[in-house]
Amino acid sequence: MYWFDPTIWAWGFFLSEWAIRLVMLVVVPFRRMPAAAKGWLLLIFFEPWIGLLLYALIGRPTMPRSRVEQMARLPQVMAKVRERVLNHPNVFHPELSPGMEWTGYLAEKLGRMPSLGGNVAEIMVDYDAIIARLAADIDQARNHVHLLYYIFADDTATAPVIAALGRAAKRGVACRVLVDSLGYRTGLRILMPKLTALGVDVKEMLPVGLFSRKRARLDLRNHRKIAVVDGRVAFTGSQNLVAADFIAGITYEELVLRLTGPAVLELQCIFAADWFLETNEVLESDDVFPGPEIAGPIPIQVLASGPDFPTQNNQRFIVALIHGAREQIRITTPYFIPDEPMLQALQTAVLRGVDIHLVLSEISDQILVSLAQKSYYEELLEAGVNVHLYQKNFLHAKFLTIDDSIGLVGTSNMDIRSFVLNAEHILVIHDPGMTSRLQAEQKRYIAHCRSLDLEQWRQRPLRIKLVEHLARLLSPLL
Repeated sequence: MYWFDPTIWAWGFFLSEWAIRLVMLVVVPFRRMPAAAKGWLLLIFFEPWIGLLLYALIGRPTMPRSRVEQMARLPQVMAKVRERVLNHPNVFHPELSPGMEWTGYLAEKLGRMPSLGGNVAEIMVDYDAIIARLAADIDQARNHVHLLYYIFADDTATAPVIAALGRAAKRGVACRVLVDSLGYRTGLRILMPKLTALGVDVKEMLPVGLFSRKRARLDLRNHRKIAVVDGRVAFTGSQNLVAADFIAGITYEELVLRLTGPAVLELQCIFAADWFLETNEVLESDDVFPGPEIAGPIPIQVLASGPDFPTQNNQRFIVALIHGAREQIRITTPYFIPDEPMLQALQTAVLRGVDIHLVLSEISDQILVSLAQKSYYEELLEAGVNVHLYQKNFLHAKFLTIDDSIGLVGTSNMDIRSFVLNAEHILVIHDPGMTSRLQAEQKRYIAHCRSLDLEQWRQRPLRIKLVEHLARLLSPLL
């Protein structure tokens, strides 16, 4: 019969594949970066049906409609808090380094938070000591503890934090915890009931369950790491709440800042916004946003980024900083997959005489990302960028310094995923002294690095180069 003729089915499948290719050739590039469009079109042209299915699932970096509507309400919801905090006598906008005033203005236009003076920032790099210090601060909490983490596991390393949360909740402290739905999925199923039993209010961010009312896309994640205690003390940086060796054979090495001063309230604002987006509860009381205290001399500004924003805030700001650098740039990141504007900015900076050092980890926890990253090394070395590969541990720290005047520390990697798909944030630190201390950490890393040589790098086998460049074709999708 006609319907059982294999020739008819073969022709139908053949024509459907070409129909998908032709239609998606128009659909994919619409309001999309050329690199991402090329990646998707390459996949669709080779595997039309698979590409179409994946594109339908994760092809557009847009949040669920309910979240978009919530986000639109956010400025109005937080307006009273913003006005009260910004009009407090201890909140002031400090003078920034000469010639770098534009950085504060740009960051505020992108992320809606100004530079605030009067802060102290302590650099912490000892993994277990960071967890112990956080637990100790939680034990001092009188009103609230807010934790927002991409990964929060119930293991021996995080036991002190979990126990401190239980003690805090028992003495009447409001403990609120936000954890990404997919950061550590299996561990979350154990953690949430345990925290709830302790009296902690814990919520899943961007849930992906099949029957969830607010089901989010698999690839759009909240990658932030923030802890705020009583609106007075905050922790942020690269470290999740999980054991350093939670992946077999890999030990993570991190960098975290412990903050006091008015900038803590900007991190609190990020937590309050994400809490509102997940619960519809507005956190606006004087206890949650207390009058800030002057703690020190450092100007700090928080810049949030992610698919909730109309622009790629972190990418635009970092590329602008690279273009504005005059003497040196040092970038430390575990994942480096630059888009075309960032790659050109680095190449152009070298031509201007800027000394650029890129500190990456030789050890990797993601094979495909590592291969794609390596495909950029030759271009960078040819341009004159110094590439250093850290060998002691998996270097997961995420920060950069520009000249001797500005440092960025936060959760954002230097890749397309962090710039487009993940909710992230960075601290913009307008302080030469703090920048110098961050540079000292980068120099410490470089002492344990293997610095790449262009000619030696070119000698790697052809088969390795082919695999790396095939992975690079998929880099806009990673």
